[in-house]
Amino acid sequence: MAQDDIYTRDGTTDFRKNPAVKKKTGTWKACPFILGNECCERLAYYGINTNLVNYLKFQLNQRNVVAVNNVTNWSGTCYVTPLLGAFLADAYLGRYWTIACFSIIYVFGMTLLTLSASISGLKPECDAKNACHPTGLQTAVFFVGLYLIALGTGGIKPCVSSFGADQFDDSDEVEKKKKSSFFNWFYFSINIGALVASSVLVWIQTNVGWGWGFGIPAVAMSIAVVSFFSGTRMYRNQKPGGSPLTRISQVIVASFRKFHVQVPSDKSLLYETRDEESSVRVTPSDRIKGTMNGWRLCTVTQVEELKSILRLLPIWATGIIFSAVYSQMGTLFVLQGNTMDLHMGTSFEIPSASLSLFDTVSVLIWVPVYDRLIVPFARKITGHNNGFTQLQRIAIGLVISIFAMLVAGTLELMRLREVRKHNYYNLKHIPMSIFWQVPQYFIIGCAEVFTFIGQLEFFYEQAPDAMRSLCSALSLTTAAFGNYLSTMLVNIVTDVSTRHGRSGWIPDNLNHGHLHYFFWLLAVLSTVNLGVFLLVARWYSYKKAVVPGQ
Repeated sequence: MAQDDIYTRDGTTDFRKNPAVKKKTGTWKACPFILGNECCERLAYYGINTNLVNYLKFQLNQRNVVAVNNVTNWSGTCYVTPLLGAFLADAYLGRYWTIACFSIIYVFGMTLLTLSASISGLKPECDAKNACHPTGLQTAVFFVGLYLIALGTGGIKPCVSSFGADQFDDSDEVEKKKKSSFFNWFYFSINIGALVASSVLVWIQTNVGWGWGFGIPAVAMSIAVVSFFSGTRMYRNQKPGGSPLTRISQVIVASFRKFHVQVPSDKSLLYETRDEESSVRVTPSDRIKGTMNGWRLCTVTQVEELKSILRLLPIWATGIIFSAVYSQMGTLFVLQGNTMDLHMGTSFEIPSASLSLFDTVSVLIWVPVYDRLIVPFARKITGHNNGFTQLQRIAIGLVISIFAMLVAGTLELMRLREVRKHNYYNLKHIPMSIFWQVPQYFIIGCAEVFTFIGQLEFFYEQAPDAMRSLCSALSLTTAAFGNYLSTMLVNIVTDVSTRHGRSGWIPDNLNHGHLHYFFWLLAVLSTVNLGVFLLVARWYSYKKAVVPGQ
């Protein structure tokens, strides 16, 4: 058997740093451990995030607007810290060790959060009317644990999807085809964890206690760490490529220094290295003209890396509005549900935060439908291996998200009509079933399958090889800015709508508010955003993979 058939051709190594053997490492042999890790980690994350707004409101005694903003600020931070994790992974540690180290920080944060909700002295005391009165220390301990989790997830999120994709060799057509399917099942595993969190864990937090409700996610995170380490011998590892930020900075500095230098017409005169695994191969030249100062002379590869990143930014920006829409599931959807009839049957009450399980169910339905039915059907029509291009897939999700906000706004308008008709203004739960919220959750789940998975695959595939963790983190920052945008919009809307003594769009008693205006505002912004995306997508040209030796 030829040596090329024994080892991978993409430069990956095994856990001993030897060239990875194809038959013994990677592909779907290694992926179950990665998917198991992601499933348990997401169970832990959503076990906190899904019902966090209710914990802040009832246990830490925060007002609606304050609780909503604290949730979106924390969620946003969870998607900013991946920039740090991605930098360490690409520059120094590699994806494997970055995931391992930050997982331990994550476990510490989960443990501290559990203690803050269960240990006397750290747990807020509540009176006979269930009104809680947390001290400054108790609140501080809770938020320290919360933001340790944000730091921990920052090392996992940007690396785990890229690490899973690293298990497939792009130079092998069979493996490359399987990689696209990996992203679908990766997102599927995320939602298995989210399903348990939004159903079982939310019920435990509401009916058994927050100590158990936070303790079970802490155990799940510990299982995630064990699952990840269990697959060590089967993983393929990409070598760290050095600091991507340094290489980008060198190009910018050198370009200013040589602003007036004329580009030679002979491309072979451009500076390039002998490294056959350069991220972008533009010229066949591999001559090195002596030892050069990287801040004065950069390789063609470095220049093309920066150009690749810049070309991704317009697509990245159009993901922010979608993330703002998605963030409503953990905030305003929950508060809207709190005002409705929570009964399922005669005695059982479903927690309002548990309605997000219908988003998860929607994803679990649509992922296999997309992978097994839609893709083969679309492939026959478009001739594209994946059925749709990545940008087409994202666009379909953006369209669907607009309908989610229209449905949510329409439901709120119907709810307020019932309030006015029967004078339910001071009623805690109006006689309108919370299951009227199911369509808006289900539609968002469908949009996720198209947009979020499309983004995952797009930013991995279009990234320079040595910057894939960084670009995965870049895609996650759309969620961060989406949460921050939601916070900003809530603050602006509250400031404007409460002038002259008015109750505003989002008061503490939503029966006196106009929450539907906020949902419709997001629908309008989403429509404008879709138009911008379509213009940007028409301009974009995809990166072409280059097989070593060709």
